[in-house]
Amino acid sequence: MTQRAVDDRLYDITIIGGGPTGLFAAFYCGMRDASCKIIDSLPELGGQLATLYPEKNIYDVPGFPKVRAKQLVEYLKEQAFQYNPTVCLNERVEELIRHEDGRIELRTDQRVHFTKAVIICAGIGAFTPRELPAPTAKAFEGRGLYYYIDNIEAFRNKRVLVIGGGDTAVDYALMLEEVAAHVTLIHRRDVFRAHEESVKKLMSSSVDVKTFVELQAVHGSEWVNRVTLIQNKTKETFDLEVDAVVSGLGFTASLGPIAHWGLQIEGNEIVVNTRMETNIPGVYAAGDIVTYPGKVKLIATGFGEAPTAVNNAKTFIDPKARLFPGHSSNRKE
Repeated sequence: MTQRAVDDRLYDITIIGGGPTGLFAAFYCGMRDASCKIIDSLPELGGQLATLYPEKNIYDVPGFPKVRAKQLVEYLKEQAFQYNPTVCLNERVEELIRHEDGRIELRTDQRVHFTKAVIICAGIGAFTPRELPAPTAKAFEGRGLYYYIDNIEAFRNKRVLVIGGGDTAVDYALMLEEVAAHVTLIHRRDVFRAHEESVKKLMSSSVDVKTFVELQAVHGSEWVNRVTLIQNKTKETFDLEVDAVVSGLGFTASLGPIAHWGLQIEGNEIVVNTRMETNIPGVYAAGDIVTYPGKVKLIATGFGEAPTAVNNAKTFIDPKARLFPGHSSNRKE
């Protein structure tokens, strides 16, 4: 049996996940004078924005015509850290146990935590990149094949191939257009899953868009230098010289241990009601990990769900507390 250290302090609210929704929830815990702890399995706060898409522009956050993902994370951290939440990184929550006295015990791979309420803001859960179908592609991981972009300068003046037709691929292609010598995007169909406005920008950009085209092979010695593409209607193949290949095929997600905590799950998501309550008393959830009728997966949606979860958790902890304490603009400095 794994020996874990024990943190005996009983927090008001513990947030599982330090992405955008989790960080905003931590800020709002401070607004409600609730002691707060964030536990995240990643080595840094910010979730996918920090780990996978730091250089990506985000267009659908209110108040920002566009904002770089890593900059948005910094703003969210600055906002949350006003109230000094406790932060535990590189810790994976493995078990959630609700005791008869109302305490909730969280067991991670490192220690034991105690809390009065939990808000699960774990995004899409554990994610792994979808592998490219070309059999020779995997050999070039770390040698010119990228599953995400964490440093856009690495592509300056390079010839880059982007693969996919969703938001990730289209956003990557538009980002890379700013620094690369040439960007080619291939998609196996002529219908894109990305936002309509993003597709419009793509089609009016300098990106060379090739539809009904798929990756057949990746070539090179120490580094990628060429790919073989196939036109899937005519089966015609042709080569393209490139310096980098970027997969925009996205990621597969898994709830991991969360799936075994006794929560009501639909698909790969936690079922919540309008109060962001799960089926376990004292356990709430917000962000991309939740589902309810009409749910839309946007960062902005998570920003709305976070204070809903915090306010309801506050009244769960203290039934005498007001659900809605008033607008932040009424706060005394």
